[in-house]
Formats: sequence, structure tokens, C-alpha cells
Amino acid sequence: MEDKIMKRIREYGIITGRLAPGPLNKITDVEGVLVGHATIDTMDHKTGVTVIIPCKDNPFLRKLVAASYIHNGFGKSQGLVQLDELGTLETPIALTNTLNVGKVHDALVDLMLEKCRQEGAELASVNPVVGECNDSVLNNISERVVGLKEVRAAVADALPDFEEGAVGAGCGTVCYGLKGGIGTASRRFKIGGETYTLGVLVQSNFGSTENLMIGGQAVGTEIARITEPQVLDRGSIMTVIATDLPVSDRQLKRIIKRTGVGLSRTGSYMGHGSGDIMIGFTTANRIPEQAEKELMSISILKESALETAFTAAAEATEEAVLNSLAMAKTTTGCKGNVVHSLTDLWLSKERS
Repeated sequence: MEDKIMKRIREYGIITGRLAPGPLNKITDVEGVLVGHATIDTMDHKTGVTVIIPCKDNPFLRKLVAASYIHNGFGKSQGLVQLDELGTLETPIALTNTLNVGKVHDALVDLMLEKCRQEGAELASVNPVVGECNDSVLNNISERVVGLKEVRAAVADALPDFEEGAVGAGCGTVCYGLKGGIGTASRRFKIGGETYTLGVLVQSNFGSTENLMIGGQAVGTEIARITEPQVLDRGSIMTVIATDLPVSDRQLKRIIKRTGVGLSRTGSYMGHGSGDIMIGFTTANRIPEQAEKELMSISILKESALETAFTAAAEATEEAVLNSLAMAKTTTGCKGNVVHSLTDLWLSKERS
């Protein structure tokens, strides 16, 4: 079968919002951020791991200001309790499937131990952050095939210009009853004369087919007429936000809450069975593990200056979800389950 070339949502002339994207229109437009995948794609397994590396140096030794927000808590993420208590991120963020969270957590511990030993730094405690979606429609999830080998491979694969669609942690996900996956987008904007970047990456695995909206158009109702729809809004979405804005963890939480606006613009009602979890970090205001002084000073934006960042978070999230759909191909998984792509059912017909 011919290997179809997938296109991002903008290539179909569908533009979300008014702010300009960054050069790649990806989360990696934030300086220092890299993303890598390891994908397991067999007849029985459609799964993997996606790793977001937040900085070029060791995040344990120079932590990043971070926050999380949970719109609906049907999820099994790890590391968010300490992240919110201390307001810092000290490892890469990994996304995988529900039953592999523990194994991926262990892998991140191993990698951080290795990194700190190489740098002559002591590590007696570390807080890996791992998010998940349940990919059991297409993946034999109970065999738990993602571990240290795959996490190492994802870290080694990390690039600024990474793949989207049915790759890594998105290999087996289903979004609005269509093939979901990894999607990303970014926005660049000025505050006080300075240019800042905000990027979003999603692992999309949520939504009821009939609710899908694209550019204000009720696309889901059209698709539901020609395919068996997913009725319930369930399955989860992980949303990771990176920025270089100088903000506190409290301000960052305000920003990442606005990703829910972007999700709702695609048709999400955050149903009972959907874990809607947002994790954000900023590369500004790094916090040293071993500070020389008890008193530290940081610069942060005033509250009213966050307005444009709110808009950027909403716009980039909406576009990231649509990119995850547009870039994912029709997939046949375990038990012969078939999930069709948005491209096959709508984009190629309506926008070709």
C-alpha cells in the first residue's frame, strides 16, 4: 500500500486563532526543548513513549519552574504532587500508556541517576513526571511492552523537528473516534517589547465523534454519518506546555488552565472517563538544586501582562489537537480493531 504523506492542519488552510506560530510551529520553538519518540508498532502492539526534554543541561541540578492542572482527574499520572507542591520540574516529562507508567517512571530514575553520576552530582531522591493515556483499543496493553530500552531510545531520538501523529505515546490513541496521536503547535508574541514563545504538545485520546469541531464547523456530525461513532467522551488527553515567559509557578498554572479553552474549541466536554491533565514549565527563572544563599531573586511578569499568554495557550492547544488528528494515519491494531483517520474520512475529501 502506498505510504501516504500526511499534512498538518494549516496545510489544509485551517488556521486557529490570530497569533503567529513559531518557526516550526512546535513545542520545540521554545529554546532548549527537544522531543523524542520510541514507537512499538506490531499487529498486537500499537504503543510507545514520547519524551519531552525541557532543557539542554541537567534539570535536576537547575530545576525549571513548573505547574500542573487537572480539569478531570480520571488518570494515573506520576510526579504531579511534588511538582505542584514545590513548583519545579527536575526530569524530562515522559508520556506513555496507562499500564506502563510505573516502568517508564523507573526508566527515568535510572537515566537521571546515570546523568548525575556522570556529572559528579549526588542524587538521593528524584521526581520523574510521567503522563499516560489508555491505548487498549489498538494495543494489547496488558503486556506492558514499554520500558527502559524504549525510554533510552526516545531520549536518543530527541530533536527540535520531531514527528507527529501515530508515533511514540500516540501510536495507539483514539481521538473523537478517529486516529489520534501526538500533535504540537506554538505561538510567538510580544509582552513589554520582548518576544516570547509558548508551545504545546498533546497526546490525544479523548472525545465523542459527534462533538468534533474544526474551525467552528461541526465536522463530527458529518463523520458520524459515515462511520461507527465513539459515543462517550472518554480516554484522556495529556497536554504539555513549554514557554520562556518569566513567570511564577502560580502564574504558570493560570496559563495552563487556558488549554482547556483550546480543548473545548475542538469539541471536548471533558467527560467522566476522560483524564484531562495539563503540565507546564518555563525555561526562565531556573532554580539551582544547591543554592549558595537562602534568599533567591527572580523576575516575573505582572498579572495583567498574562492576557496574551492565555490566548496563546488556548490557540496552540486547539491547533495541536487538530495536528494530532491530521497527521495520524488509519490504523489496524490488536483484535483487528480499525480506527480511521481524519484525513481519510474528511480532510482529503473536503480540503484537497
